[in-house]
Amino acid sequence: MEIEQYVSNIKESGLSIYDLIEEGDHKLWIPGRELELLLNKKMKYLSLKCLPNRTRSKFVKTKVCEALGYPVPESFKKTKPQFPGQLFDTYVQKSNNFQVWNEKLEPSRRYVIFQVNDDDKVTKVRVVSGNTLAKLDTTGTLTQKYQAWLEPKDEVNELISCIDTKLLNPFVAGDVELDSESEPNSCPRIGQLMSIKTLFTKLTLVIGQKIEDFGATQERKRAAALQELVCKYLGYSKYHDDGQFPDIRHQLLEIKLQTSPTIDLGLVCPISRKSLGRLQIEDRLVRPCDIRYAIFFAKKTGHYVTLTSLHLTTGEKFFSRFNKSEGKVLNRKLQLSLPANFFNGKTK
Repeated sequence: MEIEQYVSNIKESGLSIYDLIEEGDHKLWIPGRELELLLNKKMKYLSLKCLPNRTRSKFVKTKVCEALGYPVPESFKKTKPQFPGQLFDTYVQKSNNFQVWNEKLEPSRRYVIFQVNDDDKVTKVRVVSGNTLAKLDTTGTLTQKYQAWLEPKDEVNELISCIDTKLLNPFVAGDVELDSESEPNSCPRIGQLMSIKTLFTKLTLVIGQKIEDFGATQERKRAAALQELVCKYLGYSKYHDDGQFPDIRHQLLEIKLQTSPTIDLGLVCPISRKSLGRLQIEDRLVRPCDIRYAIFFAKKTGHYVTLTSLHLTTGEKFFSRFNKSEGKVLNRKLQLSLPANFFNGKTK
């Protein structure tokens, strides 16, 4: 659907920002990518000059209502999130210091973040999930909520779940040929979703490959290098990482690179049956338990890490093989530093 059609549909519906939209509604729910495009189109170069913080927040929310086709309320309620109908909060950033007060990050909530320049004009808008923001923490301020661990005894590849979940089974194809326009971070499409068995066959070919280490503090770079390698072996002609969950959205595939037994899962519990950010294929909402998890173990060898084994499973079967451990509770004040390239669409 053209992004302007969402605006027309919302205007015609008469709904307010507080009216909940049924999950999977094709006419009224604006997917993350389209929401980002729409807000960049409507709000780029918006001036916030001379506006106090509280006035600025109200002004931005007013402009967001107008951009999306919602009527502007007489007063904005103190709801969590601020825009319940589209499940997002808004933040205005003049620096890279991102803060959330008095609540935890919600994995399914969208966070609409406006970049403002020195002239107090909006230059870029990003729409990311709570889980994506959790991945950006490098200081330890934001503690991961879910963790698992596995001590691999042998360098053996393992397909933990031989079949996909009942929800995905009708959509997987036995023989998938990706065309030149297929993008790893686009939404999954029927006829282009590989089965978990096919994924396993292709991904085992990656074992033995080397990835540049980049240093102890550059885990995101290593992860991005692995994702690019995986995309190549799956048959994609292009690669672009937007930092969203799961890593390769087109195949509903989340990738973890492990040089230690402890696996950080962020804010998403793999076995959860609660829909996550309204990610869907056709008219079916995908849940974390439907996501395919590829856990690559690796050993450091000089300036490289060598991939030694693969464990592939559905989220549904994740804890049938991996041991679950609970991380610490998130701090009341969440603070993290947005990377320099955050507003360029790269978060890893």
